[in-house]
Amino acid sequence: MNIGDMFSEFLGSNDTLRVYKSDRLIFASGKDRLLPLVEYIENCAPYEKDVTAFDRVVGNAAALLLEKIFCSEIYSTLGSELATMALNRFGISYHFTEMVPYIKNSSGEDMCPMEKLSLNKDPEEFYQALRELIRAGSANSGSS
Repeated sequence: MNIGDMFSEFLGSNDTLRVYKSDRLIFASGKDRLLPLVEYIENCAPYEKDVTAFDRVVGNAAALLLEKIFCSEIYSTLGSELATMALNRFGISYHFTEMVPYIKNSSGEDMCPMEKLSLNKDPEEFYQALRELIRAGSANSGSS
């Protein structure tokens, strides 16, 4: 299957993230926001090198996490200019259907909180900050 067919299949699915090594699907998730990338990072080490990912939205936060998983190419329907700067810095090829200056929050009024959190951080710094937020959220919701 060629990359265009793989992306079309992804777009027609309920998945929010797919990770491929060549044409072999190695990870798929339908979870929201950055949770699929976090899940991949936590459950799929050691990581395959030079993977291709399909994601619904790629902001700077996702770009930093893509570097952690050794992604070499990302396809998405929406990407931010902030993400392109990080992706260029890391040598990750990107293909976005639509480009915006930054990813907005759910109300559309301001920058996405994850985009804000990721600013001026390297991939590991952002990942650790994100894990702290997830842990704090889990503690606040009473789950472990």
